[in-house]
Amino acid sequence: MLLIDRYIIAEIRRPVSVMVGILTFVFASYSAERYLTQAANGTLALQSVLDMVFYKVIIALETLVPVALYASVAIALGRLYHDSEVTAILASGASPLRLYRAIALLSIPIAIAVTVLSVYGRPWAYTQAYELEHASKTDLDVNHLLPQRFNLNQDNGRMILAESIDRASGSLKNVLIYDAGEGRSRIFRSNLVKIVDSNPDAPIVELTNGTSYSLEHNNAKDVTNTFSHQMLLHLKPIEREADNKRKSTSTAMLIASTAPQDKAELQWRETRGVSAILLALLAVPLSRTAPRKGRFSTLLPIATLFAVIFYAGNICRSLVGNASISQTPGVWSVPLLMGVALLIFIARDLSFLRLRFK
Repeated sequence: MLLIDRYIIAEIRRPVSVMVGILTFVFASYSAERYLTQAANGTLALQSVLDMVFYKVIIALETLVPVALYASVAIALGRLYHDSEVTAILASGASPLRLYRAIALLSIPIAIAVTVLSVYGRPWAYTQAYELEHASKTDLDVNHLLPQRFNLNQDNGRMILAESIDRASGSLKNVLIYDAGEGRSRIFRSNLVKIVDSNPDAPIVELTNGTSYSLEHNNAKDVTNTFSHQMLLHLKPIEREADNKRKSTSTAMLIASTAPQDKAELQWRETRGVSAILLALLAVPLSRTAPRKGRFSTLLPIATLFAVIFYAGNICRSLVGNASISQTPGVWSVPLLMGVALLIFIARDLSFLRLRFK
């Protein structure tokens, strides 16, 4: 690696490291505040907060790292242009392609890391995070239930009202349970309820001495039963959201799937690294400033371009998932357009160079 390349890379490497650290800290702090609030409300175990923050940071790194790289390239090259160092480099006979090469040498290993993180780390982190979130959604955890309150689960519409709760034995006294369902609602009134299994995938309670009501929505086949013995009741499980399942699905399973939503998720993961390196290379021509302008004068168009690329990627993913556009090129449309724009900028730089030496 030549001296010019090492110098440019060193100018960018330092702000990249600092910016990744700052963005990670800010994101982790925001996530910690959110999950600490849930822990204070009793909807998330306190010991799970740090785990959730860790998983969310891993998920966010596929976006935070390219943002840090893109901004660092723009800021570092903006300073070099402002201090006429780029002018000196070009005056020494170096080609404008040297700038692109130096950025590529720095961006390629970062892009590879982002790709590995997106393809393997992101689905793993989503799986762990969803498991914790799903487990915390159980409305049958006596540590979450409050006595003499309507404890409503927003995910399945189930409501539990208990006069008193014995947290040591996991039992509730004088309980009313409303369990909503498709076409039928069930209501249970019991003197004693014991939590047999609070697993949200297969919740089970034991009722003693009470009455059950089955209310049909479309006809008059309502049923009332009175029981004095112990009765095991299998309640409706909490269904996992389809989008959550897809984000936590392994890349190998997405490759084997033919569903448009799965293909959109797969293409999103595959394009993260490519988009990161193209974004960093696009920052090279966009960071160019006139001699008497400030070094931050190009930040507005740079920020605008990032916003356009980010939202365009999300829109393409949604359109592919909805089968509104073809899967080929699908989400790859955005990196392809970025590549075309980059080639136009490079061709313009080379034409300017030829004009200067005519």
